[in-house]
Amino acid sequence: MKKIACLFPGQGSQSVGMGKDLYEKSEVARGTFHGIDGLAGRPLSKLSFEGPEEELKRTINTQPTILAVSLAAWECYKAAGGPSPTYVAGHSLGEFSAMAAAGVLSLEATIKLVDKRSRLMEECPKGAMSAVIGMSSSDLQTHCQEASNELKAKGNESVVIIANYNTREQLVISGSPDAVVLAGAKAKAAGAKVIPLAVGGAFHSPLMLSAAKEFELELGKWQFADANFPIVQNVDAKDSIKADELKAKVGQQMSSAVAWCDSIEYMLAQGVDTFIEIGPGRALSGMVKKIDRSAKIFNISDSQSLEETLAALKETSLA
Repeated sequence: MKKIACLFPGQGSQSVGMGKDLYEKSEVARGTFHGIDGLAGRPLSKLSFEGPEEELKRTINTQPTILAVSLAAWECYKAAGGPSPTYVAGHSLGEFSAMAAAGVLSLEATIKLVDKRSRLMEECPKGAMSAVIGMSSSDLQTHCQEASNELKAKGNESVVIIANYNTREQLVISGSPDAVVLAGAKAKAAGAKVIPLAVGGAFHSPLMLSAAKEFELELGKWQFADANFPIVQNVDAKDSIKADELKAKVGQQMSSAVAWCDSIEYMLAQGVDTFIEIGPGRALSGMVKKIDRSAKIFNISDSQSLEETLAALKETSLA
């Protein structure tokens, strides 16, 4: 039997109306949304379905709503007889969806941890992030180092690093606003496309260390279980099953780079040839396609895509 991986999206995949179709057409989805709303103590489903967009874009709302939609879609996939994955992985926030799907965290623990994480990230010191497209990581790293050195020579201890390795040439830099701007300008002058991201923090950079330490205290309050199937984690792009390993690595995630490209390539090397993105948007599907055009890619975000994915999996003898 061929190997599949289920992928869960992170921040940036949100849109007003996400999850509404599943809620309206699936009793399983409705039950999941109602359970999550109760544990969160607020109507995340209403915010997902109706917005407003400006509220949905706030990190404290974006992260728990994406989590809710992803877990509702996962429960629908399971209830419909979707095959168990060989691996699961999630992009940044999505790693918590992956851990819930793999039975590592209870629903309550997942909701409470993501709520704490989103609040810490919204309240973090001012920072900036920019997507950089069309440049190798080694060249971009050189520009980041040059920018940091130039600012340091002027007495400014600003920092900028590569925070997301999405594909070989789709990267994200993160750090102090002035350093991100300078590194972006250098990359642009060298031929890359640079897109400032609408975030207020320097996510996945050393500027998140204090928030990460506080989040580790929150992690200590919740019990982790061994995973039902291996989880390929962001920090090192390696799979883990043991509860203590999973907890330790997710504790480092907030201030560490997201090794997404390496994660996908690791799963490909283990024989995975089919990837199912479960949750809102298609960002991860696009990344996988850029990493390996031969990979089979599916997306589950509503009832139609669920039906189409299950039918395609059945045709290829995966279900």
